[in-house]
Amino acid sequence: MGETLFDKVWAPHVVADLGEDYALLHVDRNMLHDLSGANGLEALEARGLTVHSPDLTFSCPDHAVSSLPGRTATSTPISARLAPALRERAERTGIRHFDVNDPEQGIIHVIGPELGLTLPGLLITCGDSHTSTHGGLGAFAFGVGSSEIAHILATQTIVQKRPDTMRVSFEGALPTGVTPKDMILHLIGLVGTAGGDGFAVEYEGEAVRAMPIEGRLTICNMSIEFGAKIGLIAPDDTTYAYIDGRRFAPKGADWDAALTHWRTLPSAPGARFAREITIDAAKIEPQITWGTSPEHTVGIGGRVPDPASAADANRREAWEKALDYMGLAPGTEMEGVPVDHVFIGSCTNGRLSDLREAAAIATGRKVAEGTTAWVVPGSQAVKRDAETEGLDRVFKEAGFEWREPGCSQCVAANGEVVAPGARAVSTTNRNFVGRQGPGARTHLASPAMAAAAAVTGQITDVRKLGQGG
Repeated sequence: MGETLFDKVWAPHVVADLGEDYALLHVDRNMLHDLSGANGLEALEARGLTVHSPDLTFSCPDHAVSSLPGRTATSTPISARLAPALRERAERTGIRHFDVNDPEQGIIHVIGPELGLTLPGLLITCGDSHTSTHGGLGAFAFGVGSSEIAHILATQTIVQKRPDTMRVSFEGALPTGVTPKDMILHLIGLVGTAGGDGFAVEYEGEAVRAMPIEGRLTICNMSIEFGAKIGLIAPDDTTYAYIDGRRFAPKGADWDAALTHWRTLPSAPGARFAREITIDAAKIEPQITWGTSPEHTVGIGGRVPDPASAADANRREAWEKALDYMGLAPGTEMEGVPVDHVFIGSCTNGRLSDLREAAAIATGRKVAEGTTAWVVPGSQAVKRDAETEGLDRVFKEAGFEWREPGCSQCVAANGEVVAPGARAVSTTNRNFVGRQGPGARTHLASPAMAAAAAVTGQITDVRKLGQGG
């Protein structure tokens, strides 16, 4: 029986077998952000410990920083407390730090791949559940808790239980107007937010192989919303072309050796998985969430479900609470629901290709009266490249706000919230109660669908708008 991709990346990282499927694993890259990074370093100092491998740790403020043009590290109260502390401790311990407004600053899960810090087969950790993003390049990546951050800093290792493996195959070609964000939302809506619980999920199939790296990162990003801690996509020629030449990527003979190794990583033809799911990609339509969980997802042609049709009492109660919070009635058509706010950005959909998709819809159109729309690039590099292409002008002329890189309204930790009771279409990863601010009502969608909502003032089937007005 052949090995899976996960088998091949797990084994080389085992420092010690601890029994009962637990192992002590070596960490290749440890990433810190402002909400937890400074605290992790402080905890280490309090115990009189030093950072074991500062050259393998990288830090960047992203969650708490303001996205307002002209912002500084102290533009928000929480950033003023956290960002300088992270910078000072990183500098003191020799950790490479990408400070606020550094040319390489951005959301940690955006800058990792674009700088070449994320490579196939590496084990990557960060105190953030969406660390699974890096699996889009074939990395073994997952989020960790506060005590684990300190352990990794002190030892460059982590204790983990080996998960089972699952393969999700998206077969067939995607229809026009359907994106990787729609694929992962469709999967979560179909199987549920606990569908991947206990698994390392490998995504494959024709639709995945045809996808650029940015789309693969989006799918792996939302593995955590599927219930999985780890999502992976096997590296291929698309992966290698993306990595080649990036700042921290191997060079010269090291590149040749790395490439030889990376080509051995994909799952063997006879590899077996504990669970397999196959989805016909050609039947997916643009997705939109209606409730307060990513599994509350329907195609744009769908309606809000009736709690009376729920499979059990617990689900019925959850649907009733979700509809009450969202201010929607059973049977409501999703297309046509009015929208107050649109947010385009985050580690899920804040990359250059995401902004291009949104700009294609915004071109020649205007943000609807009464609707506020923001575009927050995922990194300084994304912002520069978008401005070079003129995407910022497209958005500004259409009436979108063009802002500085950071997590911003994905989690609203920096105080940038959607108003209570306001309805937002967001390209982020979670639509939990209060996620974008107390009382905010969030509908998850792709960048193109979000742009369509912005220019029409309502949830709209982007396929009806085409490219530009």
